[in-house]
Amino acid sequence: MSSISNVENLSPQTIRRLVREQEELIKDPPEGIRIVVNDSDVTDIQAFIDGPAGTPYAGGRFNVKLVLGKDFPHTPPKAYFLTKIFHPNVASSGEICVNTLKRDWKQDLGIKHILLTIKCLLIVPNAESALNEEAGKLLLEEYDHYFQRAQMITEIHAPIPKSMKIGREEDSSDGPLAKKHAGTKTLEKKRISKDKRKTLKRL
Repeated sequence: MSSISNVENLSPQTIRRLVREQEELIKDPPEGIRIVVNDSDVTDIQAFIDGPAGTPYAGGRFNVKLVLGKDFPHTPPKAYFLTKIFHPNVASSGEICVNTLKRDWKQDLGIKHILLTIKCLLIVPNAESALNEEAGKLLLEEYDHYFQRAQMITEIHAPIPKSMKIGREEDSSDGPLAKKHAGTKTLEKKRISKDKRKTLKRL
């Protein structure tokens, strides 16, 4: 996996496009995806993707890197998981195999589309284009074993540190109930402060 910058090889138009796309992803990130911007190199594109609920990757946060070649966007970028993962379409090197970055590539596909495609791959793996043959075989023949193995690797290598949990994410993952409880807590605080004021008046 190359970490060499390709800024000098890309046209000003392409660089402007990359900057604009990254700014949009910061302002309005897709659910469960957070981009990491390198101000000194717009071609260094990394993101954190949260494992979708109902998959063996739930509860994990995966670091993904896109590597842009000098012919981008005429040729697709390569995508890698920097976090270890057990998945049929991810090689031991971390390289991701997905049609969007191969035969289905179109020049107008943006970073957001690529990251959403990778997230979808966590929900629906494709055993037919497996880079990890063991994972692909287990997915088809022993799904429970595949699920347990992928879950174990997620727990070991991709746990979300408490310091990285964002309030909004926690609310969204718990849904309306979390907001309901938060509202209840606020009401409780207001009631307590009212009681305190009454007590002070009595004194």
